[in-house]
Amino acid sequence: MPKEEVADLMKFLLPYPDRVQAIALWMRDFVWDLYPDANELIYDNYNAVAFGWSPTDRAGDVFCSIAVFSNHVNFGFNKGSELDDPGKMLTGDGTMYRYITVKHKEDFHEWYIKDLLARAYENALKDMKPMKDPIKGQTIVKSISPVKKRPGLK
Repeated sequence: MPKEEVADLMKFLLPYPDRVQAIALWMRDFVWDLYPDANELIYDNYNAVAFGWSPTDRAGDVFCSIAVFSNHVNFGFNKGSELDDPGKMLTGDGTMYRYITVKHKEDFHEWYIKDLLARAYENALKDMKPMKDPIKGQTIVKSISPVKKRPGLK
């Protein structure tokens, strides 16, 4: 389905506060505007709604993602540990994933994130396996967890 089809995503975001939804959707538009040929992969997971962008339809090729929680949104990079982060804005202590926590739009420095995104996308293209007929510019719901644990949400 094309990126304009947001019914499933809106349904997944419904339990979250309006402020958190607005931030997540604003960041979604930010990424789509920069990478219209990428695919959005949506996961309605156990503890968060997450959506990421990939040059393919494979989760392993995702170069950035948004994870929605009850009072904030994380904007992350699946291979963030490989990115030069001179401003030390990214956090995370895993081997690869790095993110910035966004509670307010002002926490999201667009100019800085654009630079990180460009490098993350380049890395994703370099690392991905060739595909015969790649899908482009689609929104794909990859999984819906039947059980949800969303702290602070009813």
